[in-house]
Amino acid sequence: MGNPQAHVVLFPFPAQGHNSPFLSLATRLHHYRPDLTITLVSTPRHINSIRSSLPSDSRLHFHSLPFCPVDHGLPAGVESTSDLSDAQFITLFKATESLYQAFDDFISSLVSNALDSAPLCIVSDFFLGWTVAVARKHKAFHTTFLTMSAFGGAVLFSLRLNQPHRLTEKDQFPLPEYPEVIIDRSQVAQNILASDGTDEGSQFFKRQLMFLDNTNAVLVNTVEEFEQLGVGMLRKTLKFPIWPIGPPLAHAGQLSSSKSDEETEIMTFLDSQPPASVLYISFGSQNTIQSGQMMQLAQGLEGSGCAFIWVIRPPIGFDPKGEFKDEWLPHGFKHRIKQKHIGLLVHGWASQLKILSHVSIGAFLSHCGWNSILESMFYGVPIAAWPIGAEQFYNSMMVVESGVGIELARGVMDNSVPGKEKVKEVVDLVMGPNAKGMEIRKRAKKCRDVMNKAWNEEGGSSMKSLLEFFKLINI
Repeated sequence: MGNPQAHVVLFPFPAQGHNSPFLSLATRLHHYRPDLTITLVSTPRHINSIRSSLPSDSRLHFHSLPFCPVDHGLPAGVESTSDLSDAQFITLFKATESLYQAFDDFISSLVSNALDSAPLCIVSDFFLGWTVAVARKHKAFHTTFLTMSAFGGAVLFSLRLNQPHRLTEKDQFPLPEYPEVIIDRSQVAQNILASDGTDEGSQFFKRQLMFLDNTNAVLVNTVEEFEQLGVGMLRKTLKFPIWPIGPPLAHAGQLSSSKSDEETEIMTFLDSQPPASVLYISFGSQNTIQSGQMMQLAQGLEGSGCAFIWVIRPPIGFDPKGEFKDEWLPHGFKHRIKQKHIGLLVHGWASQLKILSHVSIGAFLSHCGWNSILESMFYGVPIAAWPIGAEQFYNSMMVVESGVGIELARGVMDNSVPGKEKVKEVVDLVMGPNAKGMEIRKRAKKCRDVMNKAWNEEGGSSMKSLLEFFKLINI
């Protein structure tokens, strides 16, 4: 099956949360179309980072596009959001537009060296929308890959395009395209609230929406049955095929059998705890909270008596990769949780998939990044939601409305500090033997079943989407 001369070019935006869905897609494509040539395109350092996470026998090809960060006002050697503050993100977003000519040259070389009948498909990140112009120029098929949730994407598109929060002084307002969806002002990121539509961030986002109008199809990093509302919203406003192809596969770097000393300590701790008794806490690879929030969270955890693993970084205002100071936690906190064997603080990187898949994990206190939501649901782990920015607020909305979690807090502004009593209440609710907690856990387990069935070769919804994608691009 398939066309042996077919070539798929993958172009992820250089950000940690965008790599996994693209690498998963590459794995799926190679599994079902073994003869397919797949090339991942990005900047040199980003490619080196991705390549180092893959096994030596990976069949994925790579092509580097020349990029000099300093020329665009970025720190030397920085080609990904992982080394930038939030305020610097827009500089990187705009800088990626400078890759147009190098990418055009690469696609031109592929076209000139290919057989006339060989299909060429460009799959680009939503934030690299300009690639559609290159595809049109060379008569290649173009697909936009939305690595965020369908619901989060649809809400963000509406907020950026229409700015409904500026049309009313009320705290709650509907979205023009989706009047059934009511957004609270506290669920709108500060950079969007402060925008009048003429700022660089708004203009960049609007350019991506303009480019999106010219794509051939959209792949979404989600599962149809889990996101029926969000997928339906996208299909209502985007007039081309929308194909959910989640959940993503774990790639080798995420499930490596090699263990650091810290990872060994994590697994030893989890192995010593009863089933479904440990709360896993992580705010993602690039987020943290205020020092006051950190203090209240620690006190609430201690008050609940619940066992926990907390991937913790210095609070906002300090170097996120710097040394962690004990003064940011209650006096004696580290000593007490170690002595009672109820808590473990992790200061380095931790394998989230290995932790979530462990039988002792009972819930996940999460910032609601989309990859984290999908991974949690894949293992049937309910969520205590603490969204921090971007579309995380809308992922949290979906978690709560689908009954697989509870929102603990919203954002990192000073007025969003959850008191230790609130922390204890939510932890007890999502982890404890109460009716609501049991219902949440039951629904999370149902979501696990939905995730597992999505890639069933005999009728799974994501499998159907992939086959339709193959058919349309003739591979």
